[in-house]
Amino acid sequence: MNKRKEFTKLVNLMKRLRGRDGCPWDKKQTHKTLMPYLLEESYELIEAINKNDKKAMKEELGDLLLQVVFHAQIASEKKNFDIYDVAKELNNKLISRHPHVFGNVKGLKKDWHVRDYWEKNKKKVKKRDSVIEGVPEALPALLRARRLQSKAQSTGFKWKTKDGIIRKINEEVREVKGAVKGRKKKDIEEEIGDLLFVIVSLSYFYKINPENALQKTNKKFIKRFKKIEKKLHGKMSEKQMIALWKKTKNNKGRD
Repeated sequence: MNKRKEFTKLVNLMKRLRGRDGCPWDKKQTHKTLMPYLLEESYELIEAINKNDKKAMKEELGDLLLQVVFHAQIASEKKNFDIYDVAKELNNKLISRHPHVFGNVKGLKKDWHVRDYWEKNKKKVKKRDSVIEGVPEALPALLRARRLQSKAQSTGFKWKTKDGIIRKINEEVREVKGAVKGRKKKDIEEEIGDLLFVIVSLSYFYKINPENALQKTNKKFIKRFKKIEKKLHGKMSEKQMIALWKKTKNNKGRD
């Protein structure tokens, strides 16, 4: 079969599944009920990418595409729009956001030139009061912090050196310590949030995704914790616990 026909087949399959004689589960779904699956499929794709598993990437991209087609079919049934309207709008957006490729705009030679142009253009087209508007609140906090900082940088609001960020981190650590001494949970929460935000600044400076960095640490913690879990007990002192953890950490080369 012609590969181009596969997409049309997918759209028709989804239409059939939602039809009168289709699947009861598929027919019952709405935009809102599908939201958890959209998130789950996105994270499964991210995991496949991080593992560089090409076979899994192909499968997870298909699962994610299914969610797009599913939502478009629901919208089509309500006469709102269909998958081809989605594709048309995306095509128009790609063309408008790349005037250096499809138009006559000059000077966008670097990736950050393009990024800054996008942010300023989106502010104008979407009639936003600020370039940092439009970052979804549903994003994980670390990713949202990174995205907010990325948008802010398009205006020139950015750290010039890593030393400035390190100084700010040290300042925020001192403020966390001060809040802890004050024992007010609200203050401690605020200062921890400030510290995390600056940590994200450091990761952005080095082009590191903070969400990925934390996920790798989570995996490292799980692997090391499992090695000492059976040796832990309620009567163990903090000093003993730290010594046990350090021993596992020092033996990481033998994992």
